[in-house]
Amino acid sequence: MNHIDVHSLAGKAKFNGFHGLVLFWCVLMLILDGYDLAVVGAALPSIMKDMGVDATRAGVMAGSALFGMMFGAIFFGTLADRFGRPVMICVCVALFSLFTAAAGLTHDPITFSVMRFIAGLGIGGVLPIATAQMAEFSPNALRTRLVTVVFAGYSIGGILVALTAKQLIESYGWQSVFLVAGLGVLPIPFIMKSMPQSMAFLSKNGRHDELRTLVKRLVPDYPLNGHEQFAGSSADSNKDAPVRRLFQDGRGFSTTMIWAAFMTGLFMVYALSSWLTKLMAMAGYSLGSALNFVIVFNVGAIAGAVLGGWLSDKVNIKRVLIAFYVVGAVALTAMGYTKSTELLFVVVFVVGASTLGTQLLAYAYAGDFYPPAIRSTGVGFASGVGRIGAIVAPVLIGWIVSLKLPLEQNFMAISLAGILGAFAVMLINQARAESSRTQRTTVAVAPAGELG
Repeated sequence: MNHIDVHSLAGKAKFNGFHGLVLFWCVLMLILDGYDLAVVGAALPSIMKDMGVDATRAGVMAGSALFGMMFGAIFFGTLADRFGRPVMICVCVALFSLFTAAAGLTHDPITFSVMRFIAGLGIGGVLPIATAQMAEFSPNALRTRLVTVVFAGYSIGGILVALTAKQLIESYGWQSVFLVAGLGVLPIPFIMKSMPQSMAFLSKNGRHDELRTLVKRLVPDYPLNGHEQFAGSSADSNKDAPVRRLFQDGRGFSTTMIWAAFMTGLFMVYALSSWLTKLMAMAGYSLGSALNFVIVFNVGAIAGAVLGGWLSDKVNIKRVLIAFYVVGAVALTAMGYTKSTELLFVVVFVVGASTLGTQLLAYAYAGDFYPPAIRSTGVGFASGVGRIGAIVAPVLIGWIVSLKLPLEQNFMAISLAGILGAFAVMLINQARAESSRTQRTTVAVAPAGELG
């Protein structure tokens, strides 16, 4: 009987319309996800005025989604490996779309914060599932590039908020930008119909007919006779708790270092997303100029993610990630010393590429590190534990700003996280990564020339 390793088969496939469909849905979900996360930052001044809350209370309201994201990333990533990704993806999209819209109907800080916490569960849950989904179906030669293109959608969502919020809020009030988020539920029936199930999930549950259909979509000219048996990696059939397996096969220390890298990366991202406007104001820039800096920051993040993905498919992704963390630390330090407005836009672009862009690359790296059967769990826990950095960042930088230190020292405080992140990635044992194991194992899954 012919036994086919589906993951090896997928890795050697050529990019086709099936891959394009998975890419489309994952990018769209991340655009919606990015919009829902960024919308509070754009509306916060109006919310503070409308609800009569001070900056401290407003910070808690804005941060409530971050707490939800921490739990959502951990639990939905794990549930996706257990119950299937399409269902969990749709649950997450429904949560963040409906409850972000519901936040626009609230009139007090507590109800608003509760709605945002629940929305945060979905926002955080989509990230690891989309990463795992794109990584599993991507051809080996394009994997990192495709995953980072998916995460570029996250920044596109942030840009959409920056471009539309001013007009919507001035014309219809801050509630309007939240209500628009409710439109995110519209694609759910189409996602359920066309998003493929994880190969690891199908293999583990013995659903070979569905796997056979999936193989014909992945590699249309692959010869099938209807009697094949499909196998994933040996890990796919392992029924042990996925969380425990993050620390098995010598992955324990590296898993901890991946978590540390995520914490420092998310610290930089959320320190900037929370305080970039204020720090620019401290440097003498108007709110309108600050909005332009936010757009440049997000455009830089897209460029950084795409460049990082391209480099990672050419060079070892670990080395690229270390380099990006270091560039981020240097660029952040330079922000405090750059006096020319034109040059500052360039520096902010580089900062976006090497902070948010680096974090998007870190998701791709985590997806590359773990075996398919625990990929959602691995990326989910890294994203969830990393949220500690996201939660600490606004509070810690706010405290540093309150000390009225020279502007340069505020940026240097954020840049320190980049150095720590680079050090954490250096300590990861790349030999334990799934991609390294795959390269060492050659499995004959098709006649020569079948896959191209």
